[in-house]
Amino acid sequence: MRWYHSVAYFFGGVFLANALPHLGNGISGHAFQSPFASPPGVGLSSSTVNVLWGLFNLAVAYLLVCRVGSFDLRKTEHVLVLGAGVLVMSLNLAHWFGRLHGGMGTRPFPTKRTDS
Repeated sequence: MRWYHSVAYFFGGVFLANALPHLGNGISGHAFQSPFASPPGVGLSSSTVNVLWGLFNLAVAYLLVCRVGSFDLRKTEHVLVLGAGVLVMSLNLAHWFGRLHGGMGTRPFPTKRTDS
């Protein structure tokens, strides 16, 4: 695999991961953050905007993965590079959206309840 195929597959994974929250929220009719909101990435965009943004991300992922080189799901190296892009973007999105939606607790694991 050429180095630029690896770069394309990695960023294909990044765009694929970014498509998921926008499509999921948009399809279910929920407003969600997008680059088109005010302020960008923090304010809410309509479900229609999120569906369109999610589909754009999906199209870019398709172009990067399926039209650059010859991606093969049976080649471990290809899947690992794509998966690395998905992993990196997913962790970044979890951190970003977690701050906005209360999903970033101060402790990584639940502790014992002390209110009883």
